[in-house]
Amino acid sequence: MRFGTIGAGPVALGFAREALRAGHQVVLSNRRGADSLTDVVAELGNGASAAAAAEAASLDYVLFAVPWPNVEDALRGLPAWNGRVLIDATNPFSAYSPKLVLADLGDKGASEMVAALAPGARVVKAFNSIVIERFNQGPAKDGGRRVIFVSGDHAEPVEFVTNLIASFGFAPIHLGGLVVGGRMQQAGGPLAGRDLVDFGYH
Repeated sequence: MRFGTIGAGPVALGFAREALRAGHQVVLSNRRGADSLTDVVAELGNGASAAAAAEAASLDYVLFAVPWPNVEDALRGLPAWNGRVLIDATNPFSAYSPKLVLADLGDKGASEMVAALAPGARVVKAFNSIVIERFNQGPAKDGGRRVIFVSGDHAEPVEFVTNLIASFGFAPIHLGGLVVGGRMQQAGGPLAGRDLVDFGYH
């Protein structure tokens, strides 16, 4: 599988490393252009490349991982989604320094807002609830597997992303649709940032 990314920060790079390790290819993009990612691509190695955001976003499965204030700009001017899958790894922080500040979303969930800005995309919320430092430590912890939550309204891409997470060695847990599950796993929700472990007893 060939994945695109919109964003090339820590979350996108963590995802890329796991995807490459599992035998996939990853096309990275950011707002500064492909040339700014030359060193990153070289470090990631075989299977990694960089392209303009429109090209990366044209692939069937696209990881979306940009700071919340950049969400609207990052989704503007991309090819029509036409059912392609947008894996939303964003969290709604309006500020990051000197401390994290949650954005006021009113009565909307973050992924619901992303879906509205990417009409035609099948949005799956994933890779946002686990702190990136824990993700980069790998799936194994205390004899179990670290949990990554998944939410979405479309069964086929949810199943694909769930299986992808399992192939990385993590324990995927499906929370339901974006309205319920997405809000539970986004920053500010009850499951955000928790380093949970599945011991496989169920």
